Amino acid sequence: MMWPWGHLAVGYLLYSLSSRVSTHRRPTALGTLFVAIGTQFPDLIDKPFAWTFAILPTGRSLMHSLLTAALILSVGWLLIQRYSKQVPWQAFAIGYLSHLAMDIAKPVLDGDLSKLSFLLWPVLPSPSYETEQSFLAHFAELDLSVFVLSQFALVGIAFVVWIADGSPGYRALRKRKWLSSSNQ
Repeated sequence: MMWPWGHLAVGYLLYSLSSRVSTHRRPTALGTLFVAIGTQFPDLIDKPFAWTFAILPTGRSLMHSLLTAALILSVGWLLIQRYSKQVPWQAFAIGYLSHLAMDIAKPVLDGDLSKLSFLLWPVLPSPSYETEQSFLAHFAELDLSVFVLSQFALVGIAFVVWIADGSPGYRALRKRKWLSSSNQ
């Protein structure tokens, strides 16, 4: 299972690389915010709607579907082109698509391709999962497997890259005193 911090790390690393290759610049604060939102977006919708409200079949269904992703990213891109070229939509897209890519990593590595059916939900049924559908049950199963430890390593690498990129977003947070010592 890919954890939120693993999604964030992979998304930021890809966004940083993309920024440097496509614009020859460091990532921006706004782009960093959008990639962070994109990396968490599928789980912020699917998990509560499946685990808390029982509206979706599993925590990987509606927003984890490539069909939904294509629709959201296409409509978002069209709206951005028409109304606001200032929104770094590509950063959100990198975050969103990297989330989906990382969610297939473990099933692919394990050779269990039947667990990938969520990518075409609702055309294909969501796979069933052994863990109870709740936040607490998933956190209770957190182990220190190689896959989980590799996610912590990615967080460390992403943090070093973020520092090297000039810590995009940090100054904006400090200006609003969210991180100032007087607010502790």
